Amino acid sequence: MTKYVYSFTEGNRDMKDLLGGKGANLAEMTTLGLPVPPGFTITTEACRAYLAAGEAPETLDVEVTAHLREVEQAMGRRLGDPSDPLLVSVRSGAKFSMPGMMETVLNIGLNDESVEGLAAQSGNDRFAWDSYRRLIQMFGKTVQDIDGDRFADILHKLQADKGYKGDLDMTTADLKHLVEEFKKVVEEETGEAFPQDPRRQMDLAIEAVFRSWNTERARLYRRRERIPNDLGTAVNVCTMVFGNMGETSGTGVCFTRDPSTGHSGVYGDYLVNAQGEDVVAGIRNTLSLADLERLDKKSYDELRSIMVKLETHYRDLCDIEFTIQQGKLWMLQTRVGKRTAAAAFRVATQLVDERLITTDEAVTRVTGDQLTALLFPQFDKAAEKTVVTKGMPASPGAAVGEIVLDNDQAASRVAAGASVILVRRETNPDDLAGMMAASGVLTARGGKTSHAAVVARGMGRCCVVGAEDLVVDEAAGTIHVRSEDLVLKAGDVIAIDGTTGEVFKGDVPVVDSPVMTYISKGLEAALDASPDADTQDLVRSVDRILTRADRRRRLEVRANADNPEDAERARSFGAQGIGLCRTEHMFLGDRRKLIEAVILAETAEERQEAFDALMPLQKSDFIGIFTAMDGLPVTVRLIDPPLHEFLPDFTELSVRLALKAERGEEVTDHERLLLEAVKANHEQNPMLGLRGVRLGLKIKGLFALQIRAIAEAAVECRKRGLDPRPEIMVPLIGSDRELQIVRDEALAIIADVSRESGMELDLPIGNMIELPRAAIRAEQIAEESDFFSFGTNDLTQTAWGFSRDDVEVSFFNEYFTYGIFGISPFETLDIQGVGELVATGVRRGRRGNPNLHCGICGEHGGDPASIHFFDGIGLDYVSCSPFRVPVARLEAGRAAIADRAEATA
Repeated sequence: MTKYVYSFTEGNRDMKDLLGGKGANLAEMTTLGLPVPPGFTITTEACRAYLAAGEAPETLDVEVTAHLREVEQAMGRRLGDPSDPLLVSVRSGAKFSMPGMMETVLNIGLNDESVEGLAAQSGNDRFAWDSYRRLIQMFGKTVQDIDGDRFADILHKLQADKGYKGDLDMTTADLKHLVEEFKKVVEEETGEAFPQDPRRQMDLAIEAVFRSWNTERARLYRRRERIPNDLGTAVNVCTMVFGNMGETSGTGVCFTRDPSTGHSGVYGDYLVNAQGEDVVAGIRNTLSLADLERLDKKSYDELRSIMVKLETHYRDLCDIEFTIQQGKLWMLQTRVGKRTAAAAFRVATQLVDERLITTDEAVTRVTGDQLTALLFPQFDKAAEKTVVTKGMPASPGAAVGEIVLDNDQAASRVAAGASVILVRRETNPDDLAGMMAASGVLTARGGKTSHAAVVARGMGRCCVVGAEDLVVDEAAGTIHVRSEDLVLKAGDVIAIDGTTGEVFKGDVPVVDSPVMTYISKGLEAALDASPDADTQDLVRSVDRILTRADRRRRLEVRANADNPEDAERARSFGAQGIGLCRTEHMFLGDRRKLIEAVILAETAEERQEAFDALMPLQKSDFIGIFTAMDGLPVTVRLIDPPLHEFLPDFTELSVRLALKAERGEEVTDHERLLLEAVKANHEQNPMLGLRGVRLGLKIKGLFALQIRAIAEAAVECRKRGLDPRPEIMVPLIGSDRELQIVRDEALAIIADVSRESGMELDLPIGNMIELPRAAIRAEQIAEESDFFSFGTNDLTQTAWGFSRDDVEVSFFNEYFTYGIFGISPFETLDIQGVGELVATGVRRGRRGNPNLHCGICGEHGGDPASIHFFDGIGLDYVSCSPFRVPVARLEAGRAAIADRAEATA
């Protein structure tokens, strides 16, 4: 028979899956001999069973009774006893901390009779009636779903009518009046009197906590924090201790170190004559722990001793809730405390220096997300800001600049010395020049994996997408913010926050990140630039942890970079090579006409003429990147995007030429040929059409041009005394025969260049795995391949059947609401589906080629959670945007340390 209830004396901190964080830690503190009120925990299994069946498991009632009687025996009081009642609290407690997201009910066990008994036993009528009014108010709101304002309005009216400043001014008579008024509200709203049976109160409260797991706020919180939806919450039933029994009582929250800065010291808040919810609700200004020392030295000293004991036991910053009842200290909760990113790094290294944890453990105590928060520029928190709208935060950072609506505006204003924000309905590859010039990108449409988001992250540009409140009118040169009825013009200054998605009107001061200075320029430069010892301490902490992570990690970390500037930046950030060099970006702008000429060529001679014009440009591109990455691998992806991206839009071109004809203007032969080419190459779903290897096979000589340019650039770099290490990657492979055709052509070209130059070239030739079929047929494909690079953006798209440019704004919200997934599969790898394809591809690929080198170059290469999976399945490297390289280095180290710990456990 499943056991659903555990006494605090039965559990420990390692049982969080079953007892939740709060229950496991209450049990741990009980085991340590700390003053914890007796109680018991109802497991997460019981919650899941309740949510599945709509009712509690049949045996739960019996188990609760047995454990309640144990508590009654320990306390010498009985729940609902009219003369000396035992009161209990019913609190939620999930495996992962979800502060304020689920329900709590205090003072259960009070009714019209037992409130008199509590008053007599305590000798404090006011305390008893204050506890009763709190129960009805909290029970009504939490358990009976009554609008909390019904109770709050009555309370505030009484205080206003009598001129009271707060709760402590209310008399016993006032509180008795509130009890009667609150009971009337309950009867009006539910049609029943407030329940007088204490056991029924407790049972209903337990069910309410179960239900609170699925409230909208809890779901939203879990989505943001990436907490699975199927865990359920435990329920903790704990003997009430009272901080509202007079001036010798109180309640508080403290931390063993400052959770904001990480500095050692005494940090916390305390309220005299209050219950725990009062501290959280902020109904009164709190006192400091120094004030507690003055008011109750004995309790303060005991609390300080317990704080040291808990931090030593948990070997981490601890968050503690406590109550003092008439001079007696009680511990109500502890947990490893949430902290800022700066505090996380400081605390980790402090604990190493105090010899509480090892340096490896320090690496596991921080996260890539926390490092990210320290890398990007931030707006000055003290500055005044006017928020005009909000979109989806797509690439972190802070950017201020003039509004520009196209590439030409961006280039001209930047040339004039201005900082600009490129604002578009949505971006496309043609906007690359504008994005490169801009300090930030703002779009009215798109999701976190839309073109704007992916490219902006790759360039380290601050980016906000999907700001649906914006109407962008390029012709008029305006942006209409509908909710504000505000019209902004090109040239107006705005600021965007890529961390929050907020858009501000006007200038907002930006503060540089000292950690970014450290990442890009080194420790000494960052220390020299840091204004104070506190900042220098933070930089040193980051350096210590990142250095250790680099020593421990197994995965190489490469970068996605398409030009020498990005390559140099990636190298300065610690990249060990380029895992993805996208060549399609090299054909945009002025070179687009040359690709257009390739497409329109009617003879082999015309096409070769266009290739001859492109050849020196491509060769120059590769020389620049190979020079920047001297001695490190550079994986060059042959041209990948659909053909339509190099041609005008079919509808726009048709309309333009029709208007010319209507006005009697001559339509040139070139325009007619262009329209025919656009029409012939028009596709309903171009992302699944003529692109990648298919394009290379259809347009003879296109891949040959690129392969020769790569080989000749390598030769030129060697002549300059450099050590170029290019790798040729063929995109969108679905069959071994496709790769075989390209590989044979590539080997022939490389042999020709070797012969012509007198230099022996041995360039690895591999392919991307972006299609489910490629993962399934990996063994056969690997026989023709030197390496696999998993393009998880497209692999996610093809595995799910999602169009990544559309789905996030069209129906992902519903998918989050229904719990189909908790986070976008384009943001964190779908381990069960796409992850299984990657693992299958690696396993089968190495069967076909034991020396196969495997990596990842999709957006997931910089995602912390995904990196741990990639390490676990044995990939050799991850590749990500330059600005995510430090994060990938840290997470790869954390993954390796976790693997070692698991292997030795």
